[in-house]
Amino acid sequence: MLGIRFQTIPGKANQSLTRTTCPTTKLQLTRLLRIPFPPFKRPSFSLSKLNYHKIFSVKYYQSTMANPSNEISTKPNITHVIFDMDGLLLDTEKFYTEVQEVILAGYGKTFDWSLKAKMMGMKAIEAAKVFVEETGISDSLTAEQFLVKREDMLLNLFPTSELMPGVSRLINHLEEHGVPIAVATGSHKRHFELKTQKHGEIFSKMHHIVTGDDPEVKQGKPAPDVFLAAARRFEESPVDLTKILVFEDAPSGVAAAKNAGMYVVMVPDPRLDDSYQAAADQVLSSLLDFNPSDWGLPSFKDATN
Repeated sequence: MLGIRFQTIPGKANQSLTRTTCPTTKLQLTRLLRIPFPPFKRPSFSLSKLNYHKIFSVKYYQSTMANPSNEISTKPNITHVIFDMDGLLLDTEKFYTEVQEVILAGYGKTFDWSLKAKMMGMKAIEAAKVFVEETGISDSLTAEQFLVKREDMLLNLFPTSELMPGVSRLINHLEEHGVPIAVATGSHKRHFELKTQKHGEIFSKMHHIVTGDDPEVKQGKPAPDVFLAAARRFEESPVDLTKILVFEDAPSGVAAAKNAGMYVVMVPDPRLDDSYQAAADQVLSSLLDFNPSDWGLPSFKDATN
């Protein structure tokens, strides 16, 4: 039994997406339906013309077919690694949460994690539109006005950003063993510089960094632009996309990596609903729990297995 499930997208009566646990069937169905089905290479049509926020929504990836756990069924030989930044390398998501709670309180509303999940990983303007529309304050506050108000509050917080647990150990380990690593973040360059100013040594180990305002990033996550741009900039380019491992904390980031045809390890905030983890190839509570050998990468020196 191949375990194939068809799911119709709301508003797309004649279009279905297919999930299967059989890799060969995945590839055959991808060619038949002409949709990008990770972790295989994308079909030949132009992805830039797709509206990922409608077609490849986070909801698409909430499938019980996936196996979000510490165990993975295969051990692919990963050659390159790409990291998200906010909430994954740096403990900055809390700043956005605090500030957005304050802004909404002024309108007599509360900020919850269902809204947070929709905004995480997106470009700033895209997340802002979701924020004002979902909270029903768009008549009083435009997305642009929200960003200005939020910016004034965030600028003093960003320079205090701290590394998440396990970041230094993993990045130093990968660099020591010559594994090419990069950052692909939705943050603009100006914010990136503020957030990382205390952590120059760690970020200097990256082969390159792609920010959300990079000219090659036409669409934010869950579109694959930022990860594809990061893949193209490795020295060995073109890199086999199925040999790239992405680390993410956000549902839209996981979707973006899968749309790019890459493997994904998700390290979600514990407050994020478990249903958002279904698309990830592996889910961990912390980077401290990551075992490189699961992915064909050199083991940590202190590994006991």
